Amino acid sequence: MPEVEPSFPPSFDLHWTWFRRGVRASVSIPGLILTSAFVGFAGLAKDAGLGLGETVFMVAVVWALPAKVVLIGAVLSGSSVWGAAFAVALSSVRLMPMVVALVPEMRGPRTPRWVLYALSHFVAVTSWVLAMDQLRHVPRDLRTTYYAGLGGTLVLANMVVVAVVFSIAGSLPPLVSAALLLLTPMYFLTSLWGSARERAGHVAMAIGLVLGPLFHLLLPGFDLLAAGVIGGGAAYAFHLAARPKAS
Repeated sequence: MPEVEPSFPPSFDLHWTWFRRGVRASVSIPGLILTSAFVGFAGLAKDAGLGLGETVFMVAVVWALPAKVVLIGAVLSGSSVWGAAFAVALSSVRLMPMVVALVPEMRGPRTPRWVLYALSHFVAVTSWVLAMDQLRHVPRDLRTTYYAGLGGTLVLANMVVVAVVFSIAGSLPPLVSAALLLLTPMYFLTSLWGSARERAGHVAMAIGLVLGPLFHLLLPGFDLLAAGVIGGGAAYAFHLAARPKAS
């Protein structure tokens, strides 16, 4: 059945209702796992010598957890500001396909471009997975409002969590902090595996799991890049080979 667009803008009350639904959607198992990983990040930032304000500010402006870990690594290695910025930007390129897939789902007939640009800041694996699963149930004119509630709550909640944990990180065992930090990649893998719509996605992840440790030994520093290029290329070749031939 084709989607019918309303002929008039939604009311403020309607926007507020869907914003609150987005806020509630952030309170989920994926959101809890993400928050637990930020507990580990707070301990990592404190051990690296960052201040409370710097750490909370990093959560707000960088947001994606792997990019923040890369930034801390760049700071500890003595990289320049431009070198650190380039490293963070390079690590965040992986989010571009998610933005490209999500923006058409959020865009409504009256959506200003600046709203889409602003909401793109909230795109990370957790918010992307939750949004792609739920947006089809949200009226198109209200999808940006819903995602603002979802993404904004995840960012604000983890800013608060990082601030609290940073203050008590000295009493948290290092093993616990490390274990909590590792929950995020485990969640990313299981979520992406379950949400993959084609077999090629599973092939790419399986190849990456094999090639990642191998290239870490053979090409340290370029392991993720090599595994991504080779694994992604192999998965794309699999997709082309498995695609039904036109008669």
